[in-house]
Order: sequence, then structure tokens, then C-alpha cells
Amino acid sequence: MNDQSDFVRRTEAGVERINGHVADSELMYNRHNIGFAENEFMTVFSHELRNSLGAIRSATHILRMETSGDPAAVKARALIERQVGQMARLVEDLLDVSRVRSGHLRLQCERIDLCAVASHAAQTVEFTMQQRNHRMTTAFPDAPVWLQADPARLEQVFVNLLLNAAKYTEAGGNVELSVERQECEAVVRIRDTGIGIAPDILPHVFDFFVQANPSSRRADAGLGIGLALVRSLVECHGGRVTAASDGLLHGSEFTVRLPMPAE
Repeated sequence: MNDQSDFVRRTEAGVERINGHVADSELMYNRHNIGFAENEFMTVFSHELRNSLGAIRSATHILRMETSGDPAAVKARALIERQVGQMARLVEDLLDVSRVRSGHLRLQCERIDLCAVASHAAQTVEFTMQQRNHRMTTAFPDAPVWLQADPARLEQVFVNLLLNAAKYTEAGGNVELSVERQECEAVVRIRDTGIGIAPDILPHVFDFFVQANPSSRRADAGLGIGLALVRSLVECHGGRVTAASDGLLHGSEFTVRLPMPAE
């Protein structure tokens, strides 16, 4: 009898929810549980993918040791390694998204020269720029720009922004990376001559799972988490990031502003 009464109570509660008569507290509880479930799924899913990618990467290392000079085999190995590298970056971004959304992201801050971090990020993406036939230029001040920050996370920010610029810039285009001081802030700008960002998308480019250029239909467009992660990492440093574009076919500019410690 108790089981039947409980069933009736839960059924009536379900009807009330369908009719829209659900308490705010229950809505908050349900949203919290949904968000928690999504976060747990992303974490487990990312870890499983990372394990599989690790095995594939190990296999490609073994294949590279083979003495076969078959051009087709060499090309196939290079393709596998390149795709595995892209997937590995995506998995790490998913894990970082999970850490950000759960509040578990921790920064390892130290005194750093922002110019050195930005320069290393440029070196990291140099091969990609060359492959896409892009011209990348950098402009840094003569003196160091000292910050109290996590160098690995800031490099991740700049690499993501540079790869985003490369992704949406046609062959032969230009990508510029600059660092400067503005009063009590350090400012990093990434400009490109790419396809730009539509006005209706511009306010949402830093939202999770929103692609900066969904109309491009590119095979490498990604899941739309890179820019959201950039914003989260910048905000964790007490900074802010903005995007600007004069519209499609007019390029884009991303500006990162970070607080400088008082001297």
C-alpha cells in the first residue's frame, strides 16, 4: 500500500511538472543535477579518450622506428600523428572545461615574462602556420612584461587563439601577435586577415559549444570550446578577453588584458 501511495505521489508530481507547476527550488535542484551529470560525463568521456589516444600514439612511435622507406607508409604515419595530436588537444580542452565548470581548475602562478610566454606560443604554432601558408608576425616590447601568472595556462590561451586565427584564415593570409603595456595592464592582441565573424555571432563567441564561424562549414571547425576555455582561463587570472570583427571577410581581432602587479 505504501509503495502504491508513493507511486501515486510521484505520478502526480510528474503531472504537476508537465503542467509547469514546479517549484523554483526543484528547478534549481534539477538543473544542478543535470549540470553535474554533464560534467561527470565529460570527465569520464575525456579520460577514456585520452587512454585510447595514448595507446595509438605509442603505436605510431613504434611505426616510426620501422626502417621502411615507403612514401605511402611515411605519409600515413604522419597523418595519424597529426590527427592524434589534434584529438589529444581536444581531449585536454574537454578536461579543462570540466575542471572550470566544477571549480577544480587550479593555477600554478609565478613571476613570468609575458613576452617569453607569448613567444613560446608563437613557436608552438609555427609549423601549423607554415602548413597553412600563413605569414605570422610578432611585436614585443624591448623590456620584459612581468606578471604573476600561470605560464602554462597563459600559453594555452595564446596557442588556442593563434590556432583559431589559423583555422579561419585562408592560405596566404596574415596573423599578427603583439604584446604591449597599457597603464596597469598587459595587453596581448591576435589579429588575422581571415573570414571574420558575423555580427550576430560576435556577442556569443566565448560561450561554450558556440563556433565562431558556424557558416564556414569547415571540417576542422571543432566543438566550439576553445574560445570558451580561453575566456575562463583569462578570467581566472583576473583579466578579460574581447573579440572584434568588421564582419565576414574582414578578419578578426582578439584582445587579452591582464592585470600587472604594482611595482
